[in-house]
Amino acid sequence: MRKDNDVLGTINRGNPAESGLCTLCRADCHGKCETWLSSIRGRKLLYPRDFGTITAGSGNTTHIGVSYNSLRVQGYNYGAQGLPNGLSNSQDDCIFPNVSTECEFGNEIKTKSRMPLMTGALGSTFIAAKYWESFAIGAALVGIPIVVGENVVGVDKASVIDNGKITEAPELDRRIACYLNYYDGYGAIIVQMNVEDTRNGVAEYIINKYGDKVVIELKWGQGAKDIGGEIQVIDLDYAIFLKNRGYIVDPDPTVPEVQEAYKHGAIKSFARHSRLGYTTLSSADQVREDFLSNVQYLRSLGYKRISLKTGSYGMEALAMAIKFATDAKLDLLTVDGSGGGTGMSPWNMMEAWGVPSVLLHSKAYEYATVLANKGNKVVDLAFGGGLAREDHMFKALALGAPFVKLICMGRAIMIPGFLGSNIEGVLHPERKVAVNGNWDSLPASFKEYGSSPQEIFAGYHDVQKKVGKDEMKNIPYGAIAMWTCADKLNAGLQQLMAGARKFSMPEIARTDIYSGNRETERETKIPFITDIQNENAYSILNS
Repeated sequence: MRKDNDVLGTINRGNPAESGLCTLCRADCHGKCETWLSSIRGRKLLYPRDFGTITAGSGNTTHIGVSYNSLRVQGYNYGAQGLPNGLSNSQDDCIFPNVSTECEFGNEIKTKSRMPLMTGALGSTFIAAKYWESFAIGAALVGIPIVVGENVVGVDKASVIDNGKITEAPELDRRIACYLNYYDGYGAIIVQMNVEDTRNGVAEYIINKYGDKVVIELKWGQGAKDIGGEIQVIDLDYAIFLKNRGYIVDPDPTVPEVQEAYKHGAIKSFARHSRLGYTTLSSADQVREDFLSNVQYLRSLGYKRISLKTGSYGMEALAMAIKFATDAKLDLLTVDGSGGGTGMSPWNMMEAWGVPSVLLHSKAYEYATVLANKGNKVVDLAFGGGLAREDHMFKALALGAPFVKLICMGRAIMIPGFLGSNIEGVLHPERKVAVNGNWDSLPASFKEYGSSPQEIFAGYHDVQKKVGKDEMKNIPYGAIAMWTCADKLNAGLQQLMAGARKFSMPEIARTDIYSGNRETERETKIPFITDIQNENAYSILNS
C-alpha cells in the first residue's frame, strides 16, 4: 500500500499495513494517517480535499492478492430494503442519513449498540491503562461495547489477592466505573479472562461487585500471537512482583545472574507472559467438555451474558469455537484474524503465524452456515483483525452475514485516544501529565484546523449536546476524538449501505460484495465482479 493519499491529504509516518494504519502506531505521532485525521475532522475525511479546485481519480488496486481490500462493494440502481419504521420508499426518505446502523447481539438477553463496532481487548499493556479514560468514555458516549483485556488485575500492584483470590482490584474497578459512568443503555463493558485471571477469581470478584452489568469473556486466543499475553517491564522489583504473582517472567528476575546483568545494564527489561490454555487436554471432545463446564460454572455464579474470543488458529479450532459457543448459548464469539495489531507480541510471530482475517472470516461464515442448516441458533459473531475503515466494516459484515453483528477494531479506535490526549496536553499544559500528552506544541499542520477544541474537533459540539455544556469539562479530548472518528466511520457505513439499498443492519447480505479477482473468489466463495447478476443482464438483453 502507498504511504500517502493525495486525495485525502493523508500520509503514513511508517509502512502501511492492509488496514491502512502504520505497522508501528505511536502514541506521540504527529500524523497524519486517515484514522488520525478522521479523529479531528470526522466525516470530512469521507471526501476528497480541496473541493472546487480539484478532480480526483481512483488509485484502487483491489484486483491484486487476497485480502479485504480485494473485495469490492456492490451497488444497486433500484429498490430499497429495511427502511426504519415510519419511513417510506420515497426518494425523500431513502437518503443515507436515514440508514439505521443500530444493532444488537446476544442469545436470550440482547445487548444494543448504536453502530456495529466494538473495541479490541485493552488489557494489561500500559498504553491501555494510560489512555483508558479516553477509550472508555469515548466508547460509552458513542454507545459501543468496550473490552477490558486479560491480566488487568494480576499486574496491578494495588490489587489484593487473599488465599489465591482477588479481594481488591482498584485498576479493574477504575476501568469499569469509567465506562459505566457514561453508559446510557447502548454498548457494554466486557471483561476478559485468561488462565491467570480464572485462577485469581476475577469472575467471582466481578459478579459479586457488579452483577449483570458486566459481560464476562473467556479467551482462547487472538490474531496477534499464538501464545499468552505479554507486557514488558523495566523495573526489577516489579518484574519480581509479577514473578511472585505466578506469571512467567523472561528472563527470570529472581536469578542472581540476571539481577547482576540488570544492575550493569546488560538486561534492561523483562517480558511477562501468560500461560497457554487447555494444555492437559488432547482432543476436541475434551475441550468441549471442559469449555461447557466452565460456561456452566459462570452461569451458576450469576452471569447472564458470556462471550468468547478466539484467534487465528486453524480450521479445527475455528469450528470448535463456533460449535461450542453455539452449544453453550453464548452471547458473542469474536473471531480475530491475523493481520491485526498488538500492544506486545513477538514481532516475527505476528508476521508469520495464523490465518489471515479474510480467509478465517470466510470459513467462519461457512461453518456457521453448516450449523444453521442443521437448525441451530448460531452464536452471534464479531469479526476482527486489521480492520480500520468503514469499507472494511461493510465488507466484513457482508462476508459474514447474517451471523456477524459487530466489527472489532483495536488500534484504529485507540488512535483517537492518543491524538486527543496529545492535543489536550498542549492546550492545557496543567493536564499534560494526567492525560499522558506527548506533544509540547501543536504540529504546524494544525494551523488549518484551529487552536481550540471547538475548532479542532468536528464532533465537539455533538458531544456537548449529548453530555451538556457543564459536563464537557470532564470529557477527555481523546473521548471527543473517538466520537469524531466513530462519526466518520458511521457516516461512511451509512453511505455504503444506502448505495446497496440496505437501510438497516439485518438487510446487509453477501450479495452486497463481490471479489476483485478469481483467487479471492475461490477463497471467499464471493463471486467475481462480472459474474454477479450476469444472468439477469442477459435476460434483459434478450427480452
